[in-house]
Amino acid sequence: MKKSPIFFLAFFLVLSIHAQQRKNPNIIIIMTDDMGYADVGFNGCKDIPTPNIDRIAAAGVVFTSGHVSYAVCSPSRAGLLTGRYSQRFGYERNVLYMPKDAAMGLSLDEETMADALGRSGYRSMLVGKWHLGAHPSFHPLKRGFNEFFGFLGGGHQYFPAALQIVDPLSVDDEGASYKTKLNRGLAVVEEQEYITDAFSREAVSFVDRNRTNPFFLYLTYNAPHTPLQAPDQYLSRFNHIADSKRRTYAAMVSAIDDGVGKLLDKLKETGQDKNTLLFFLSDNGGPLDNGSSNHPLSGKKGNLYEGGIRVPFAMQWPGVIAAGTVYEKPIISLDIFATALGSLEKTVQTKNPLDGVNLIPFLTGKKKGTPHEILFWRNQDMKAYAAINADGKKIWMKGDTTFLFDLGKSGAEKQNIANENPELVLTMKRQVAEWEKGLKPPAFLGLSQRDEYIRLRNKANLPQ
Repeated sequence: MKKSPIFFLAFFLVLSIHAQQRKNPNIIIIMTDDMGYADVGFNGCKDIPTPNIDRIAAAGVVFTSGHVSYAVCSPSRAGLLTGRYSQRFGYERNVLYMPKDAAMGLSLDEETMADALGRSGYRSMLVGKWHLGAHPSFHPLKRGFNEFFGFLGGGHQYFPAALQIVDPLSVDDEGASYKTKLNRGLAVVEEQEYITDAFSREAVSFVDRNRTNPFFLYLTYNAPHTPLQAPDQYLSRFNHIADSKRRTYAAMVSAIDDGVGKLLDKLKETGQDKNTLLFFLSDNGGPLDNGSSNHPLSGKKGNLYEGGIRVPFAMQWPGVIAAGTVYEKPIISLDIFATALGSLEKTVQTKNPLDGVNLIPFLTGKKKGTPHEILFWRNQDMKAYAAINADGKKIWMKGDTTFLFDLGKSGAEKQNIANENPELVLTMKRQVAEWEKGLKPPAFLGLSQRDEYIRLRNKANLPQ
């Protein structure tokens, strides 16, 4: 049957509308959990091949001095999703798994990246680990996400047979929370796959279902966080690694890499790869007791040496960021929010001022200089502080002890040069003190204060 001119007009109008809708890029954040700085190929790893993660680095930029805003999981994630130093709103500890505590999570006064992108027509999904509060008011579906597949706590068992607790709101114990069944939205899921593979599957499905509208995917693997668990499918790839802990860790990283490959392949298959801004990073440095490596950095998860806060960090946006770029100036995970908003066709106003900056102009050469004059860290419980300036000089302070390091290209903190640079030390101390004026004390007792929290809860006869 011959098509009328009206048909063709309508057809091209629909295509035009879709084209307009697709001006804004998709945004994907892939976050691993407790991955060491040295445990990806693009940072020199030799014993754990990560060919798919390395595809991101090869197609875009490697941040050799890429940092997260905190050295443990939950505050780091709070900083990333709000684009703000989490100490500004008292988020300085790992939250306890307390579904009945409406104060144990990400403040409702803060908006998330999903909230902001939603105002520009994005559909958002969180796949994996949440760890920003188990109370219903903190649920991802109430924090800007349209879809959720994963778990609410800080860690999880990886094999489905171990997931015996049906209701995630029925427990208030970290160990028990690791055994809760997964959720799709608010519904319980009877998962059959190794959960790293399940998270990859769900991420790929989300991309496949959102070919015609801009989307935000926050794929937050809990691997390679403990417990160290991997199926033979992945373990058999690493028989050459003698240390059993490192072998299982490697298998868990390899499972992530396979998932990343499937996601990248789906983007290409659906023609979305060139219209997707994608980030890859870990939530903090490796804790080392899980088989990870932060070489050549000092320190580990939980402290403010580079091994705690400098992470594998790469980003791609084909056609905008030149492939094979290496960026050496200090940047931070807080920049992801600002960079995402900076990629939009129209400006989106945020509820609260962001601490991050849009990295795109610095990567394309439109802006000279460095993104940050100085970056800051504080761990109130340890009374520890750190700051890194644009020249890669790092001050580390705890009590009466002050170190000054020249991080150079390696990031290694080898020689204390504080005595040779008293004026710089004084300047950076003043900058830290000025920054701290805008911070709040911790808003809740965290994982390391669990016993005190339980004592106070029992004393006050609060709901169990």
